[in-house]
Amino acid sequence: MDKDYSEGQEKIARFAKAMGHPARIAILQFLASQESCFFGDIHEELPIAKATVSQHLKELKEAGLIQGEIETPKVRYCINRENWRLAKKLFGDFFDKLSCKKEECCG
Repeated sequence: MDKDYSEGQEKIARFAKAMGHPARIAILQFLASQESCFFGDIHEELPIAKATVSQHLKELKEAGLIQGEIETPKVRYCINRENWRLAKKLFGDFFDKLSCKKEECCG
């Protein structure tokens, strides 16, 4: 029997999957620390190979956590502020609503 998941469950799962690699966390932290959109090659800023960076950027972009535009010869990347706020809310609500029912499981 198939179970339908809520839109919120689908979105938080997609965000979590996209953030499920330390390199992607590093990319997000780097982009979030920028005053404005980043123009340049992220692989020059982080200890990650260029091909690997491209794969991670693609996953983050597909999840909607970042946005980017090709501006020859460089690419511009930014945090997608709208989805960033949505992810923050979804994760916050998710963890706030979780509660441990048994004392022994949570120590």
